[in-house]
Amino acid sequence: MTEALIRGYHAHVYFDAASLAQARALCEGAAARFAVTMGRLHQQPVGPHPDWSCQLAFAAELFAEVVPWLMLNRGQLVVFVHPLTGNDLVDHRDLALWMGAVRPLDLSIFPAGRPTDEGR
Repeated sequence: MTEALIRGYHAHVYFDAASLAQARALCEGAAARFAVTMGRLHQQPVGPHPDWSCQLAFAAELFAEVVPWLMLNRGQLVVFVHPLTGNDLVDHRDLALWMGAVRPLDLSIFPAGRPTDEGR
């Protein structure tokens, strides 16, 4: 087992037209409550994500606060959480957590076996 340094996390909140307001409230609530950087509410699939999504980026030290809050407040929204280790493929494929239904990611966008500088 290798020990990768986790520099932070991304939580991706998935939504659709019917749940846009709920996703906005959840993401804005997280950003107001924690030192979380809220991304745009993408109303189309972006990157490896198969659904509309909003990214919440946060420091590794906040995992124990942010993730349980998302668990308790996500309602029926799907939330995908992955670490930022510098290897996007491994982060998204092997080290991720799902809250709700697992969705199929498009992992073909990540170079196999090559670390990257930024998580998605």
